Amino acid sequence: MNQISNSKQYDLEERTYKFAKRVNEYVNKLPKTISNIENGKQLVRSGGSVGANYIEANESLSKKDFKMRVKISKKETKESRYWLSLAQPFPQNQKEKEYLIQEATELMKIFGAILEKSK
Repeated sequence: MNQISNSKQYDLEERTYKFAKRVNEYVNKLPKTISNIENGKQLVRSGGSVGANYIEANESLSKKDFKMRVKISKKETKESRYWLSLAQPFPQNQKEKEYLIQEATELMKIFGAILEKSK
């Protein structure tokens, strides 16, 4: 998995996978309020979609398709950040919320940089 020419793309695939896993774990620890349940469902969807679309981008058949998939990954990351901001964790999970928001912000910047370089 650590081929020299593709190591960055695989690192990002792994990073987005870990993001989705941590999002799932975080949502499972949220208080079971109506709003957290609904926001959590949306967060799980968008958090998983980040990496799924990035994998699709790496398998794309054209540059146009690649850029579209990376744009979707960026959009889903931004959406994940939104749902994270709405979730109301137990106090002991606040640090994990802050970490996930920071990770989403960094992923958005990475996807933005990929889009700039692919112009």
